[in-house]
Amino acid sequence: MITKAALLVMAFGFISLATFSCRKEGDTVARILVIDTSGAPVADAMVRLYPEPTIDDHGAIIIDDTMYTDGLGYATFNYSENYNLGQAGVFVLNIEAISGDSIFGEGIIKVEQEETSEETVILQ
Repeated sequence: MITKAALLVMAFGFISLATFSCRKEGDTVARILVIDTSGAPVADAMVRLYPEPTIDDHGAIIIDDTMYTDGLGYATFNYSENYNLGQAGVFVLNIEAISGDSIFGEGIIKVEQEETSEETVILQ
């Protein structure tokens, strides 16, 4: 016969398991601010995020995204679809930014899982 204590422990175990398995993953976002040399935000600048090529050609580059900055100089990339809950690791991506005046800037961003990672690129 099962005691009350055993039933309580089993119930607690099921509740804990159900709560843990229902955890919703947070958004994984890269947010790039593009500014000019005076520090003013640059609207409509093209921003490209892409990985550094590796020596071993694996045949598929998963991330190579382009977006234009908004009126405040931000380009926001959502990588929540590229990240799975429980996955270890981050993305390290190169940044290229260019304005309509052909002014160029570059950098690197480390995109952390379930966080908004931010980087600033200065066009020169």
